[in-house]
Amino acid sequence: MTKIGLISDTHSYLDEAVFKHFEHCDEIWHIGDFGNASVADQLEGFKPLRGVYGNIDDQELRLRFPEDLRFTCEEVDVWLTHIGGYPGKYAPRIKKKITEDPPQLFITGHSHILKVMYDQKLKCLHLNPGAAGKQGWHKVRTLMRFEINGNKIDHLEIIELAGR
Repeated sequence: MTKIGLISDTHSYLDEAVFKHFEHCDEIWHIGDFGNASVADQLEGFKPLRGVYGNIDDQELRLRFPEDLRFTCEEVDVWLTHIGGYPGKYAPRIKKKITEDPPQLFITGHSHILKVMYDQKLKCLHLNPGAAGKQGWHKVRTLMRFEINGNKIDHLEIIELAGR
């Protein structure tokens, strides 16, 4: 079993509460818009970090993290990307590839809108953890936590941080 802490859109702000909420996680996945390298460094110093760059991330972060990250966690095919859309409204850059070769778990950021949707047609779970940073129009800062156990995605939790 692998416990995942999921975070996105920090925009250079990393709430100390993240470390408490992700204390028992095995890995942290950041879905872009770190804002600065310090956020990535702090997360990486705490737990193993996987991530993708977002549209506000500078060249340093774009050299450090890919635009798309596709990998297998236990027995689950995972695809992380910052701007990817969601079931029924995938981003044009993503649409053809996800239709031809869907992952089991597709995780995006960018919108600052927390979403959990299952794409029946592609048999793919879509997650967007919302935004953990203070910049943006969202009223509540959010994270997610879940477990991957073999080929199952279990125990998904939504975590609300203090307001912006």
